[in-house]
Amino acid sequence: MADETTALNSFTHPDGVALCSEDVLFHIKENGEWLYLNSPLPAKFAALFSSILHCIDNEYFLITPVEKVKVAVESYPLVLVDYQSIATSANELFFTTSIATQVNAVKLQDIHVTDDGIYVPLIRGLTGKLNRACYYRYINDYIDFD
Repeated sequence: MADETTALNSFTHPDGVALCSEDVLFHIKENGEWLYLNSPLPAKFAALFSSILHCIDNEYFLITPVEKVKVAVESYPLVLVDYQSIATSANELFFTTSIATQVNAVKLQDIHVTDDGIYVPLIRGLTGKLNRACYYRYINDYIDFD
């Protein structure tokens, strides 16, 4: 995870990436829907932008090698709607987001289960939250109540 940030820093200005504007241009709703200037963003563009989304000091930004744009996030930036185990490891899962992107393998021990939900640490400082159906499936598959 830190390797991506290090790689990004090697491509950016020595003083960091300039903030494009103080205005928030993108908004991610609690259900995972992306808006650009308060208009729905097609999933294919949301998927593209999610690949450059970063969380830095609890603020969200889209960062390219030359600029950065603020993003407002209502709850969590990525809603996780499905998962599958990795054939080579019973201790890791691949997740699918509400915008049809795949998340890198996540170890079971890194997934946080709380009374409020199930949270998955992702790359670039991001955290994903399981949607309701995925939450119940995960509980049935991985939580032992005995």
